[in-house]
Amino acid sequence: MSRVNLDLDVLRSFAAGIELGSFARAADRLGRSTSAVSAQLKKLEEQAGTPLLRKAGRGMALTEAGEVMLGYARRLLELNDEAVSAVRGGQLEGRVRLGLQEDFGESVLPEVLGRFRRAHPKLRVEVQLARNTALLQSLQSDRLDLALAWETESAAPHAEHVQMLPMCWIAGQEELPLLREAGEPLPLVVLDAPCLMRTAATQALDRAGLPWRIAFTSPSLAGNWAAVKADLGLSVRTPLGLPPDLRVLDAAAAKLPPLPQLGLALYRSEAEPEPAVARLAELIMQKLGESLAA
Repeated sequence: MSRVNLDLDVLRSFAAGIELGSFARAADRLGRSTSAVSAQLKKLEEQAGTPLLRKAGRGMALTEAGEVMLGYARRLLELNDEAVSAVRGGQLEGRVRLGLQEDFGESVLPEVLGRFRRAHPKLRVEVQLARNTALLQSLQSDRLDLALAWETESAAPHAEHVQMLPMCWIAGQEELPLLREAGEPLPLVVLDAPCLMRTAATQALDRAGLPWRIAFTSPSLAGNWAAVKADLGLSVRTPLGLPPDLRVLDAAAAKLPPLPQLGLALYRSEAEPEPAVARLAELIMQKLGESLAA
């Protein structure tokens, strides 16, 4: 039986299509025609010997074999890109300054920095975990090269939109919304003001005519998570980076008002960043795509 050698270019189109939720958008990102990407997918299914995609409404969804293939595709592409970066960029020296929201410290940082360090052992990465306002100020004052932060009303230069994420009511184990039935204000666990999500929560409750009180405040997200786990109140955050022992409430079922969405963006200090900065940005975008797809 002859060996089947999977084409990395085909795997890249396949993974990009799943990440972006559309193979037409994948074709645009990769600089190919939609028909060319369709031909690549057909080739990949022929090599796999089984369908990888199935119709789901107006779109496509992964089959069980497709899910297996996607996992291997990401690993193969990651190893390929890491090898190329190591060979081409192994002599890069200096530093890259990265700013992150605390939400992404555990979900993005370890894997991305591990891959980056292996490919560029002589480069030093300096990481700042901070609140949104502090990150954008550091970026504007040239104290950061990259910042993964929430989009604000004031447009910032050199920003790449990642995705709109839903803000959600976050709870521990107790059904705290039931406290409202006894006429008690809803206890909230929030970050110190100013905070985008704190404002969204209080405004949503005010519009719904629901009483609330600040039960716990903290300058750090870790403090908030500890308070929610202790059932001191509800918090508002996006599902990205949510600790596994906390849960997203169904707003309608809990009789809570709906919350708006919040944009996530990767900000750069320069329009044309240095190669090392550009590579780190690419790794972050790739990891976010995988996390959001999951």
